[in-house]
Amino acid sequence: MKKVLIWLSGWVDSAVSAYLLQKQGYDVTAWFMINYLDEDNPNCPTKIDIKVAKEVAEYLSIPFFTFDYKEEYEEKVLNYMYEWYKKWITPNPDVMCNKEIKFKMFLEEAMELGFDYISTGHYAQIVNNNCHCESNKAIQKTYRLLKWIDSTKDQSYFLAFLNQHQLSKSLFPIGHLEKSEVRIMAEEIGLPNAKRKDSQWICFVGKVDFKEFLEKRIKHKEGDIIDTSWKILGKHKWVFYYTIGQRKGIEIWWLKEPIFVIKKDIENNELIVWTESDLALYSDKLNLKYIHFLWKKDFLFPLKAKVKIRYRQADQDCIVVKIDENTFEIKFTEKQRAITSGQIGAIYLENELIISWIID
Repeated sequence: MKKVLIWLSGWVDSAVSAYLLQKQGYDVTAWFMINYLDEDNPNCPTKIDIKVAKEVAEYLSIPFFTFDYKEEYEEKVLNYMYEWYKKWITPNPDVMCNKEIKFKMFLEEAMELGFDYISTGHYAQIVNNNCHCESNKAIQKTYRLLKWIDSTKDQSYFLAFLNQHQLSKSLFPIGHLEKSEVRIMAEEIGLPNAKRKDSQWICFVGKVDFKEFLEKRIKHKEGDIIDTSWKILGKHKWVFYYTIGQRKGIEIWWLKEPIFVIKKDIENNELIVWTESDLALYSDKLNLKYIHFLWKKDFLFPLKAKVKIRYRQADQDCIVVKIDENTFEIKFTEKQRAITSGQIGAIYLENELIISWIID
């Protein structure tokens, strides 16, 4: 039997994944990663998650272990998030957690312990097939990352930086199921967390006031809020907290129209805002550098494809143009609103994620 180490999170997705792996004949062991623990925060979810994950493991008769990754998570995810916000760049901690913790450290340790695969409760699909490799005239197996069957809740975007080794050693048992089917299955088999509501908070950090969370490490620095005519409208206190395109939290009450962040001027510590129709909020192209190919680099450019520049965004039609070996350009069919530095760009051919990059 193939041995699988599953990241059992305490949520229903990984619990059903563990059950399905058992049904498929795998030798399953559960692992809970302690990545963040805030003793002063009553809403810190880690202690509750451990308790629930252990209950699930006991119910399924799966060996259960906990491993302390707090230092690594602090270094690889939280510090990255703080440093990027200090530079007024909006990061994506969930993508970085997958890249540096779940599918790197977790995978490496699982391989060292003699497991054949790792598994998570992600809603995405991995398929493998043979392809002809021109470099050595050989047939080799390739692994492709596909969207989940429900594109509105697909999580392939958060897995955009996985490589061939990581894909070959990962299993997503619920990738073929609707979310409602996962819930029904959990209740039918009596899982302890069948009715536990999904988390909507920062990966491993839990329910926190995000502004307060950032302010623990980033000092206030007051500056001007200005419009596109350089007229001062008010003051900001936490410019790092704002994202391009953001409306909520801009405390300018006397304007009749809603206003949005269209730019952050780092040098002058200014937040530039105006109405949504302002052209500065829209762009029809985007330059890419140092992009990540999930399985091959020899696509025929220019490449007609689909692209996401933020999670939950509907796929956008685009053409990818190769400038040189390290530089590409995306030309959007329709102008895009609020392209944000630090977010992840993901390029798809039909339902397959093929290329990713960090927007700069």
